[in-house]
Amino acid sequence: VQLQASGGGLVEAGGSLRLSCAASGRAFSRSAIAWFRQAPGKEREFVAAISWSDSSTYYADSVKGRFTISRDNAKNTVYLQLNSLKPEDTAVYYCTAGRPGYSGSYTTWGWYPYRGQGTQVTVSS
Repeated sequence: VQLQASGGGLVEAGGSLRLSCAASGRAFSRSAIAWFRQAPGKEREFVAAISWSDSSTYYADSVKGRFTISRDNAKNTVYLQLNSLKPEDTAVYYCTAGRPGYSGSYTTWGWYPYRGQGTQVTVSS
């Protein structure tokens, strides 16, 4: 599975962005997908994940109610809608994919063997 993240940019606080994670390969529909982010000088952190089996969603407490993850298997794409953005959301956002057919530690970076290159999100105050 190869992943391509896009949709990042510069936005004012309170604004919105939609990130996309486009995947190659027919196994995409059977892979859990997650977004992580890393801000300068900070550790990488889990943001959101969506399972492959029933599209269950999982969110970090810091983004719950503001971000929404969804998937379109027909387009091999996962989306992350970012609303009510705050300056502390500024980071490079990475999409990751799990092994096809597996469920597990969705919030753990190391669980995902496939990772995209990242897209920068900058929120100005």
